[in-house]
Amino acid sequence: MKLSRAEYNEIAKFTEKLRPTRQCLRMLKERFPRYQTEAQTHPADPVLLDMANEVDLSPALMARLILDRFLQDSNSGTPSKSVLNSMLKEPSLIPDQTLAKNIYQCTINDCCYGPLVDCIKHAIGQEHEVLLRDKLKERNMSFLDETQLRTMGYDKTPDIILEVPVAVDGHIVHWIESKASFGDDYSHRTYLNEQFWSYWNRFGPGLVIYWYGFIAELDCQRDRGIMLKECFPEDIVTLYQAGQTHAHAQPRGEPGSSQPSPQ
Repeated sequence: MKLSRAEYNEIAKFTEKLRPTRQCLRMLKERFPRYQTEAQTHPADPVLLDMANEVDLSPALMARLILDRFLQDSNSGTPSKSVLNSMLKEPSLIPDQTLAKNIYQCTINDCCYGPLVDCIKHAIGQEHEVLLRDKLKERNMSFLDETQLRTMGYDKTPDIILEVPVAVDGHIVHWIESKASFGDDYSHRTYLNEQFWSYWNRFGPGLVIYWYGFIAELDCQRDRGIMLKECFPEDIVTLYQAGQTHAHAQPRGEPGSSQPSPQ
């Protein structure tokens, strides 16, 4: 589904009214001693989750900030990002069992942020990459996927590079990128700067599929070599089809002759 920017902005504006105001580090620092007291007094209660709901903060973000503070106090220094992420993904690594339980409760009760959501997003992304490969195989199109390209030494690649380019809506396509998300202004601009233009520089013009739709006005780079679609295109023209069309368009010779008719 494609949305106009006006339609998208209307939805976004309405959604913002539903979001709570996020108070951040100052409030959390003030409440951290409260967590310790509550956790000791009621070790079986979901203290962190209740605190997150009370201050209108993402539970997983509350868990990250509290764990970061806990590790700083325990180790007298700022923990590395890898250590912090590994403990959020696997709370059993946290030395304090009560805190570990609270971190786990926050993680599994957050539908918008955190390691569980990241895992879900990754799985959905993988599912749509498989869907894209299946669609290409159905059309008997020869391609290299990201894994194959990495083994060939490419460090930054689209999901698919077509071994034989095709045409979609009259535009040549050398590569395809799968995005299992909605293409809004911010995300698309980020992808353009960090991914799409580098693919264009290295491999030529390509196609981006936003499986969950995009703002229609963002599909404005076709003449520069980046096309957007919300599904796998059905109007693909292969090199063979283009050759057949060209052959039928040529003037025919006289019956029994392989040469074209004289002009």
